[in-house]
Amino acid sequence: MPICIIRLNYLDLPDTVAPVLISEVLIMSKAKIAELVERRVSAGGMVETGIPGVQLFKITESIRCAPAVYEPAITAVVSGAKEAIVDGEKHIYDNSKYICCTMSMPIEAGTPKASPTNPLLGVYITLNTRVMTELAIELESTLGSTNLPKGVPHPKGLTTARWDDEFTDALTRLVSLEGSTTDIAILGAGRIRELYYAILKGDSGYAARRAFGVGNEIARSIEFLSSNLSEAITIDDMAGHIGMSRAVFHRKFKQATNLSPIQFIKSMRLNNAAMRIAEGTNVNVAAMEVGYTSSSQFSREFKRLYGQSPKQWRQSNGRVYSA
Repeated sequence: MPICIIRLNYLDLPDTVAPVLISEVLIMSKAKIAELVERRVSAGGMVETGIPGVQLFKITESIRCAPAVYEPAITAVVSGAKEAIVDGEKHIYDNSKYICCTMSMPIEAGTPKASPTNPLLGVYITLNTRVMTELAIELESTLGSTNLPKGVPHPKGLTTARWDDEFTDALTRLVSLEGSTTDIAILGAGRIRELYYAILKGDSGYAARRAFGVGNEIARSIEFLSSNLSEAITIDDMAGHIGMSRAVFHRKFKQATNLSPIQFIKSMRLNNAAMRIAEGTNVNVAAMEVGYTSSSQFSREFKRLYGQSPKQWRQSNGRVYSA
């Protein structure tokens, strides 16, 4: 008997059927990723996949929101939910929305609902600046520049995006390489690019293209600050680094981060210090590593922001998960 192969084209299906089938495919893909995370991260924490920049994580304890610094990355949660707070604005992300951070951001993050019976499972993907820039510029050459018209706010540095079918399919194909050094060596770079492309086309795509493509001045100013955190970097230094006037820089910076440049610099320094102190770094050493020359000023500003002295903070805070 001859074998008949039928290829389903969702565009040819009735409007009431196609969305249901697509939804089922997405659910199955997320379940596959969750199963992989459970198998690889049985004890909790974060593990490397062997794919550059890609880690799996499992968190089984409730962690209240605490200071953290998000680097350019994607966090995709397949089970449970996570919170991130930026200047009082709360972002919740779960298996319906992933979070996209396109520039280093001082935030508060936590997993208040995680537990051994309801663990947080997901994938953390560091964004490779070179690859993202190449793709963003290629995409801009096709779609047109992402330079903003006058009056249009600068896109945020931290956004959430729907798990659309392209992103879900690309992520599933990427993490399925885990465990095979041969597959990773041959296919890894291509599948990373495929995922990045899905991100650039998704809900966070405009913000990502703006951060990595043409007109990425604010992202470059933050990268400059992050690379020189132990130095006495000023607003004028950051504005001058990207060739922008102080007034224009201040306006565009606040649009992108919800913080004024001075608030951002202070939060960046103190959040980094808080994370280091919680991990056991000496208070004075942590202060110097983030650019403070006066220990009394550091203690005063730290307590004003977090409600505890640095020493009290060390005693009451454990490790902060950064995913």
